[in-house]
Amino acid sequence: MSNARGTRWVLRGGLSAARYVPINVAVAIGQSLGWAASWFPSDTRRRVALNLKTVMAYRGEHLTPPHHKRLVRKAFASYGRYYAEAATLPGASQARILAGIEWESGEDILRTAWQEGNGVVLALPHVGSWEWGGSMLGLTMTPMVAAAEVLEPPELFAWFKQGRERIGIDVEGLDASIGSRLMKHLRDGRVVGLLCDRDLTHDGIAVTLLGVKTTMPAGPAMLALRTGAALACGVVYSGPSSSHRAKVVGPIDATRKGSLREDVARVTQLIADQLSELIAAKPEQWHVFAETIGATDGS
Repeated sequence: MSNARGTRWVLRGGLSAARYVPINVAVAIGQSLGWAASWFPSDTRRRVALNLKTVMAYRGEHLTPPHHKRLVRKAFASYGRYYAEAATLPGASQARILAGIEWESGEDILRTAWQEGNGVVLALPHVGSWEWGGSMLGLTMTPMVAAAEVLEPPELFAWFKQGRERIGIDVEGLDASIGSRLMKHLRDGRVVGLLCDRDLTHDGIAVTLLGVKTTMPAGPAMLALRTGAALACGVVYSGPSSSHRAKVVGPIDATRKGSLREDVARVTQLIADQLSELIAAKPEQWHVFAETIGATDGS
């Protein structure tokens, strides 16, 4: 067995065992590990610090050095919490999941859009715990469909899919046919949730996000424009304490008005505007650690 393959199976074993740890215990451990990691100089910490400075500038707030350091440490702790919850949610009871989340606003927006029967595209930022929100939807409305990178070996991806299905999220692997499969889900009246504040391939649509020029994936806008599905933005904030608050804003106007290229650009910018506000509300919960927003080289 290769080192990479062995590492993945060790990870699978660790995450499987984590399902039997009480969520509150796992969260405390995850937050502590994240907080500890924030003290060590690294490229990741530098990127997080720059991203947080961007968000606070968008909010019109000046960061003093002590405030900036505290915010970075909170961001790492929040990231640790996210992973702890993602690992333990598949082992949580339905009652525990529902007790740990409530609507802040927008439930009527999402439910009305879903009941129209044309499907809903839900554009999501890497903020808080989107998986907890997806689990709530699966228990109270309809299982959400999400797209995810295909893991190797195939058995590991199958295990990952199974874990998400246990909490009410159907996972589709990102491959050449992902667009057509997601369109079918939308035509079947499903809710498709897409994380879209990071452009992994750096060939997306030019937008202004949080006041800076960057690119975002065309997927959410393209799907809504091509299928007639409703389009909205959503977020699940973590806290206070062990609770979560779900929020949906929209709907976003995704009607055809010009060429498809022009419409995709226009709608993607509308998504970016909404995501900017959702991210800025809780900057320390924005989990974009792999790149600096606005950069095109992944640094």
